Amino acid sequence: MRKNEQFTGNAEPQNGHVELVETSRVLTLPQHPLPHSSGRSGWGVKSNEAVEMLRQAQHDVLVHAAQQLAELGHATLPDVFSPEEVSSLLQTIETVESNSANFRRSQDVFAIRNLLREIPQLREQLLTPKLRTVLAALFPEVRPHLTKAIYFDKPAGSNWLVAWHQDVMISVDRRMEIPGYGPWTSKGGDVTVLPPREVLESIVTLRLHLDDCDATNGALRVVPNSHRHGVIPNDQHPAYTPAAVTCEVPAGGLMLMQPLTLHASNRSTSARPRRVIHLEFSTAELPGGLAWRERQEIE
Repeated sequence: MRKNEQFTGNAEPQNGHVELVETSRVLTLPQHPLPHSSGRSGWGVKSNEAVEMLRQAQHDVLVHAAQQLAELGHATLPDVFSPEEVSSLLQTIETVESNSANFRRSQDVFAIRNLLREIPQLREQLLTPKLRTVLAALFPEVRPHLTKAIYFDKPAGSNWLVAWHQDVMISVDRRMEIPGYGPWTSKGGDVTVLPPREVLESIVTLRLHLDDCDATNGALRVVPNSHRHGVIPNDQHPAYTPAAVTCEVPAGGLMLMQPLTLHASNRSTSARPRRVIHLEFSTAELPGGLAWRERQEIE
């Protein structure tokens, strides 16, 4: 077992056997310093030096996260959003009422698709300086655009699960015959298509957790390194899943993931909800006039 990894006491049956659930590594993002009024921070370091040290520490953590994402297909960054920012996001979401088809409500789930067009005021709340810093570390050469935003609420005691899968379909504005694109689906005005592998590899998913999340309330399980194998047929998933780890994320933290990373979610067994804002970013430009359905530029 590698350093900073641990096994939880949670066990899940698989094929009649009990398997311990390994938890993924968590990277700590340093917080902003609070210099003393004397112009010096703690340990006799001048405040401007402390700020520079903090900036370097944050840079190192983000570079490590980007490297881990590239290597393993996932990474976790806690404390990207403060408790106050999380509370404000929840208040904005919970006060909106709509009969739009993008809102899905049931006893077991509440979801909002095309989130930033349904609740545009969330954009400013989400694109904080810290989130922009994370994006700059993940996309150091080309500014990305947002391609998808979804809100998921898995209520306490929710009895649904998500089977092992990869996020291989992208939402686009229309159906067009383009070499390398297909199959296509269309449901409720949402057109999706399987794009070439290089498009999927250009996408990074940021899952902002609005609640503490662990194995008991539906934390994602992922298979490290599975993103390196392209689109994996469903009947081959069992060969990969014994290597799965559970991604525990505190409220205000981000889980970073490649769409081609195999992932799943178990039923909730706790009295705690699991509310997540799922954001996808990419640098890819689609060909032949095809466009991302939810595309928004990041200034």
